[in-house]
Amino acid sequence: MYKIIALDMDGTLLNDEKVITDKTKNALIEARKKGVKVVLASGRPVDGLKRYLNELELVEDNEFVLSYNGCLVQKTKGEEIICEVGLTGKDLHYAYELSRQLGINIHAFSPTRGLITPKVSKYTEVEANINDIDIRVCDFNTIEEDEHIVKIMFIDEPEILDKAIASLPSEIYERYNVVKSTPYFLEIINKESGKGVGLKALADYLDIPSKEIIAVGDAGNDLDMIEFAGLGVAMGNATEKVKEIADYITGKNTEDGVLEVVEKFILND
Repeated sequence: MYKIIALDMDGTLLNDEKVITDKTKNALIEARKKGVKVVLASGRPVDGLKRYLNELELVEDNEFVLSYNGCLVQKTKGEEIICEVGLTGKDLHYAYELSRQLGINIHAFSPTRGLITPKVSKYTEVEANINDIDIRVCDFNTIEEDEHIVKIMFIDEPEILDKAIASLPSEIYERYNVVKSTPYFLEIINKESGKGVGLKALADYLDIPSKEIIAVGDAGNDLDMIEFAGLGVAMGNATEKVKEIADYITGKNTEDGVLEVVEKFILND
């Protein structure tokens, strides 16, 4: 029997209106009644997940959430940290210089400052609106080298972002975990982090083997999580790379694909 189902949010649990359908919500509640832990695993900050945690009744003792692509794993109630792996201001300076060379927009997340950017752009506004958080404009050059940074993102129109990705130096992949989460977001996180790393940290904390875990996602930042889980599931709208490594391909996020997984592998098991 599976004991954890880890769910990506955008393009997976959420439909294109950023809503969890009632059918899926009810199925997840039934899964929890069977003793299965439902864990949201997202690139979003915790603040951008709170409304969904509340909606799914997951803000309770011994419930957990993976945010910032697994850089932060914590309890949903009391927010006790299980695992935290981040970056520094020195990493931000490196990425900022690279972004200027490539002519691409950038923003980052700081645990004390929130969503920070040297210049507000369209996709920083998208990030802020999705998560219902504020934007703080600041000069990245003024940030101390040892300041804690959670993650960094290159953000731009898909064609501009893809051109920049093609020009990235190999060094960046050697130094960081670089994953594309949407056509307009490229995420740069600690080399030792990722959704798979975060999910493993949680599994170790709960003493649950990977074979008893389901992970569902659609994009590049879900790959390591899907590979780690005993049952890795790709959404019908997932990238081809995600589908290639998945054990099972479910319906699209607009077709209650998560509901299909819950019914097939948990409720009807």
